[in-house]
Amino acid sequence: MCIAWPMLITELLPGEYAMAECDGVRRRVSLRLLPDVRVGSYVLVHAGYAIEQLDPEAAREQTALMTELASGMHPQVPGAGEKA
Repeated sequence: MCIAWPMLITELLPGEYAMAECDGVRRRVSLRLLPDVRVGSYVLVHAGYAIEQLDPEAAREQTALMTELASGMHPQVPGAGEKA
């Protein structure tokens, strides 16, 4: 399964790179596929590459969806942590 994360471009770096942020996590990403991206742009990032530019509302919706999905990935097991 391949997942692309919505991230905000916070800084342009030398070459075709930028710093991107999502929920406090910062990553260096390649802008090779999207050379016209600017600081403040939202992009989908997959495998270190910005692969698609998003409008801010779409980025918020996708971030909310990813957060909701991630919260369901670690369900609480009844009785976990209790002493027998």
